[in-house]
Amino acid sequence: MKYDPELRLKELGIILPAAPKPVGLYKPVLVIDKMLYISGTGPFKADGTLITGRVGAELDLEEGKAAARQVALAMLSSIKTHFGELNKIKRIVKTLGMVNSTPGFEKHPAVINGFSELIAELWGEEYGIGVRSAVGMMLPSNIAVEIEAVFELKS
Repeated sequence: MKYDPELRLKELGIILPAAPKPVGLYKPVLVIDKMLYISGTGPFKADGTLITGRVGAELDLEEGKAAARQVALAMLSSIKTHFGELNKIKRIVKTLGMVNSTPGFEKHPAVINGFSELIAELWGEEYGIGVRSAVGMMLPSNIAVEIEAVFELKS
């Protein structure tokens, strides 16, 4: 089955939030050869606010997973704003998921699944699943999740 991420967004009734503006000295997206690098993105909601809190304290696993899904939406918006159509992307290559969590929280991969499941839904199992890391740490401004990713572009 050939996946069309733009069409899938419409079929799923997903409306992307506005692309977040950089809060530091960096580029939101960078293309080198056939690779599209996406800077760390937080869980921006449609109103421009961020989902905050530590998973394992203020947020439970499902709320953390929802925050990771929100990161995917914000990242897709950045891609469309700074690069163009999602259909120019062949596949996801790598995901680094960072979870703002308590020291005892151990289900970081389950939180980052909120991001990964949406990407897989848009590009399919073959091209929507790449390599991945999921770690816990303190994050700036107490955001719940931050994710950076690398995508391969179509030839």
